[in-house]
Amino acid sequence: MSRKLIYVLLSVALLSSGWLGGSGFALLAALVPLLAISASYGASARDWWRMAGWAALTFVLWNAATVWWVWIATPIGPLAAAFFTTLWYMAAFMLYHYVSKRAPKGLAYAVLVTAWLAVEHIYTHSEVISFPWLVLGNGFSGAPWAVQWYEWTGVAGGTLWVLGSNIALFEALRSRTRRAAVRTAVVMVLPVAVSAVMYLTYEPEPETVRVSVVQPNVDCYDEKFDGDARGQMENLLSLVDEVPRDVRFVVMPETALPEYLRDNDPQAGQSVRLLGERLAERCPEAMAAVGATTMKVYPAGAPHSETARAGRGFYYDYYNAAVAVNGDGAEDVHHKMRLVIGVEAMPFPRLLRWLSFQFVDLGGITGQLGRSDGATVFRKGGVAAGPAICYEGLYGDAFAEFVRGGAEVMLVLSNDGWWGDTPGYRRLFDFCRLRAIETRRAVARSANTGKSGFITSRGDVTESLGWDRRGVLTSDVEVSRRMTAYVRFGDWIGRLALVVAGMCLLCYSAYRVKRRNHLVN
Repeated sequence: MSRKLIYVLLSVALLSSGWLGGSGFALLAALVPLLAISASYGASARDWWRMAGWAALTFVLWNAATVWWVWIATPIGPLAAAFFTTLWYMAAFMLYHYVSKRAPKGLAYAVLVTAWLAVEHIYTHSEVISFPWLVLGNGFSGAPWAVQWYEWTGVAGGTLWVLGSNIALFEALRSRTRRAAVRTAVVMVLPVAVSAVMYLTYEPEPETVRVSVVQPNVDCYDEKFDGDARGQMENLLSLVDEVPRDVRFVVMPETALPEYLRDNDPQAGQSVRLLGERLAERCPEAMAAVGATTMKVYPAGAPHSETARAGRGFYYDYYNAAVAVNGDGAEDVHHKMRLVIGVEAMPFPRLLRWLSFQFVDLGGITGQLGRSDGATVFRKGGVAAGPAICYEGLYGDAFAEFVRGGAEVMLVLSNDGWWGDTPGYRRLFDFCRLRAIETRRAVARSANTGKSGFITSRGDVTESLGWDRRGVLTSDVEVSRRMTAYVRFGDWIGRLALVVAGMCLLCYSAYRVKRRNHLVN
């Protein structure tokens, strides 16, 4: 009992390091203690439930150690995250545990790898409940130099590396042979070596564009939505006065404008006009990508979306949006594609609308928001920029959607102030480093209270503005038109894992039938 508890705590510590500021390399051994607990049990139903208890404890404590900060904004947040993340990973690990007691070892390990990748893929791409914060491949956000091959695989490649390394290390510790030790070293070291060569030989594109990121530092709880709208606008305009004259793009945070805009004509908003006039005066060749809330009204009798709210004789949608001010393109609004469950989105809105009172109120417009099915790209001076909004930085497929649409530079508009000075906003910034590698696009990120800064297409941070600071940063940002394998094919490893996992289960079923008929030992 005490030994198993120590194993669980060791697994939790190793799993958590990549989300608490570490490099993530501890992940390569993090599941070994859990595999050892599994190996110590037999095939009985009682042993299965005992193993399920230890696995559940491991995943719950992992969640508690890494996403506890969500509690600051919403007490139900970390509980929901722990429940669903644990549920998915339990399904993969306990399936492996079950098969490992009844089938050859190789088949059991194949089930573990493919089932884990499959549940990560489902959890990431689900339109119902999605919070892929603890996807294993995200754990290397503190060491982007070691995962440059994400441009081929995305973070699923990191998960595959973690699972393969843990299995190899566990088998090496059990067999204690030189061959197993060599095999483990190759599995653990070769990806790092390949990445290091890619990192050292990587050459960015020569073309650059000058970008400024603005950090207004407005308190989310006391000022942002209950404070003086005029004062917030003056704060933004005064920061524009610090922007160099030759800047092409100015990036401002999520919901930076204190006015609700008409979705079909955001340029008519007073705050947009004021910002456009100040830009024309200060930096006439610049376009601002600024966060706002827009409202779309559906006239009486007209078709409306399933997320629309009912008014008096009409329906309407609110959107968390990015607006282009003084842009060259015909499209000047991007609607957020990936919404935060419980704050911006309710699963099955038509069926569960009666539960809307359970939405977490973070100020401003909460409840079920409208969403976009695709990415909008802003253009200025012959350069196309993708305006990703906050939570979209957690999703490789969302970033890739902008690049497929022509984005040559990525702009991220965020407001991370809800969680205070905790690991939450730091990891969300670091995840953008992985997005930069996957798409090979430089990233300019503007956050309300931090962390704002610039990330190269190699994942390096060149400049940043930390927590609770106000100011403007300016940098020459790489303009790239290259298309990585990840951008072209998306999360192909996850899709492949879904198919292979199904095949593994069919193989297991066939094996059990043959075993029952005494056709195999």
